[in-house]
Amino acid sequence: MATEIIREESNSLNRFETLTRMNPVEEFNAYRSKMNERIFDADNKVIKRIFNLDTNTYKEGALNVKTKELMGLSCSMVLRCDDCVKYHLEACMKAGVRKEEVFEAFSVASLIGGTIVIPHLRRAVEYWEELEKLNLDA
Repeated sequence: MATEIIREESNSLNRFETLTRMNPVEEFNAYRSKMNERIFDADNKVIKRIFNLDTNTYKEGALNVKTKELMGLSCSMVLRCDDCVKYHLEACMKAGVRKEEVFEAFSVASLIGGTIVIPHLRRAVEYWEELEKLNLDA
């Protein structure tokens, strides 16, 4: 009897987790938004200026947005910043970067960064596939 109750509670919990679990893209964006809000609430002028520089760096200029985002993606991979990679992958998709272009950026990052970048490459490919499922560029 106790085993049946535990099994039933476990099954209910698993169904609840399945219903409430976000996809990796939603999860990343929700966490990023929540933490950015907490950071901005601290009202630190230097941090706000750094965020502003980051935002303005990726705007259209002598280089188009796609090129800048691909550069940001490659640099982020070399620096091994998975959050940065996710951010730039989503920005790339929204800017209309094709899968072939992303993989060329991956190849540059892998060459510059060396084999230490390979685990980040795996996670980047997995995240890109999640973005493709959501079809954010449509």
